[in-house]
Amino acid sequence: MMNTPKIIRPISGFLLLVTGLFLVCLLSLSVGEIPMSYDQITGYLQDPDSMEYGVLWYIRIPRTVLAIAIGGSLSLAGVVLQGIYRNPLVEPYTLGISGGASLGITFAIITGLYAMHSLLLPLFGFGGALITIFLVYTLSMGKSHGAVNRMLLIGVMISFISSAIVMFLMSVTSVENLPGIIFWTMGSLNESDMTLILFMICSAFLILGITYLFVPALNALRLGESKARYLGINTQYAIRVLFILTSLLTGTCIAVAGVIGFVGLIIPHFTRLWVGTDYKYLLGASFLSGSIFLVLCDIVARTVVAPNELPIGVITGMTGGIAFIFILSRRTSHSKIL
Repeated sequence: MMNTPKIIRPISGFLLLVTGLFLVCLLSLSVGEIPMSYDQITGYLQDPDSMEYGVLWYIRIPRTVLAIAIGGSLSLAGVVLQGIYRNPLVEPYTLGISGGASLGITFAIITGLYAMHSLLLPLFGFGGALITIFLVYTLSMGKSHGAVNRMLLIGVMISFISSAIVMFLMSVTSVENLPGIIFWTMGSLNESDMTLILFMICSAFLILGITYLFVPALNALRLGESKARYLGINTQYAIRVLFILTSLLTGTCIAVAGVIGFVGLIIPHFTRLWVGTDYKYLLGASFLSGSIFLVLCDIVARTVVAPNELPIGVITGMTGGIAFIFILSRRTSHSKIL
């Protein structure tokens, strides 16, 4: 009974997040160029001949589902990577995955290969992310000592190299290719291919379930690698598997929606303040929080300058940056952030 208050806080927070996600999804379906009230949505979905049915089924529902999957995945990847690195500034893009994916996308656009099939562009993005994951993993896992820190440094350097190559390619390509490259690097949820959307949502929930198998390892790693090993945790195995899973998930997000920054950096911090640091609750709560955040950002991106649409990366970057400065102003020590 003494631990009851500690259990009530994360459970109540988790339930509030579920409720919040449901409400922001309703808001996402109802706002836009064609406003719809909540009680009308069900009726429109039962009338395939109406214009509102097409707006809901082919535009708003896919965007909302994709925002749930992308936001949840990036936040999940962020909270896991911050756990295994024990660094509050680590996010999914720190390891160079976004740079590799952007390089793959840029190559596909300037060569014109993306025009052959609609799926080639995300495939090139995922391929670039996969090559980056392979490089970071193979270059950093040669020795056990300092492998985590080495992985982080190699990821940052690969990110710089990839960004430099992208800028070089943009400087030598034709002007017609630049808008597509720039738009992709700022992120967008305007994806109409249901195959990609279903693949994204299935990947998100699958990896979320797998990460729950590593809750004991993540909780132990909060004490450091050496102490986690003393507790019987195979830290090398846990770090490698979690790194590969989160990297693949991040690469999939970039391949489907482009580069959407700050979600994996800022959301885990707010979630820790909300539900605590126990990964048994933190993983699911981070996923829900990231989903809520990205759905709200998507609503702002497509309504604030309607009928035009802002890149969602602009919204996440502005709000995430302001929120992170707020957190730093409230937190005075490294231990409190983690």
